[in-house]
Amino acid sequence: MEKWTALLPAQGAEIKPDTLKKLSVYREMLVEWNQRMDLTSVPEEEIGLRHLGDSLLPVCRYPELFPKEASLADVGTGAGLPGLPIAIFRPDLSVTLIESMRRRCDFLEAVRDRLELPNVRILCVRAEEAGQDRRLRESFDRTVSRAVAAAPVLLEYLLPLTKTGGFALCWKGPGAIQEAEDARAAAEVLGSAALSLFPYPYPGEERLLLAAEKTAPTPDKYPRRPGIPAKRPILSK
Repeated sequence: MEKWTALLPAQGAEIKPDTLKKLSVYREMLVEWNQRMDLTSVPEEEIGLRHLGDSLLPVCRYPELFPKEASLADVGTGAGLPGLPIAIFRPDLSVTLIESMRRRCDFLEAVRDRLELPNVRILCVRAEEAGQDRRLRESFDRTVSRAVAAAPVLLEYLLPLTKTGGFALCWKGPGAIQEAEDARAAAEVLGSAALSLFPYPYPGEERLLLAAEKTAPTPDKYPRRPGIPAKRPILSK
């Protein structure tokens, strides 16, 4: 057992042997595929903690934010983070991985098929297009994203996909407090009147989960067309 896995039981989470095996296979596939395509810049010896551990620690620490049998969309998932580790650890969740690059989607499909994850769906589409798709819009209990963009931009990707009464959850580092402040105007415009920060333990660094509760429908104009949220973030009403 790798050292990082000891962090999860410390948060009150039981790790089943089959879960550990699947996480190990996912890590092996990530390392293998990374040799021929751009999936991660994290050194192989750090993938366990920095990718798998970081993806799962908030889930273990705050299970109330990830209710049983909820639907979850991971927007801009890249190599499947945090969505794939969450789907492996919580097979009761219905997880949709949203990624715009076809080659990365090929990797995600290969992992899903090898690990036989019936609770995982993969959509190869831009976040802005997904948010305007009536089949997806405001259809998820939880939307998540990790290391994709600043909070005001992330919320424009996530909140249009989030059900009213659900939560958008962003994995953030030491700058989370300032990001939350910067994102308040965007949150209000997009249908969230409440932003909260949930610190979670991570060796040597401050890590927080930024949670935006969806309290009202998102106006139809959001998300704006591809590229605009990143170029012109909502910073004031």
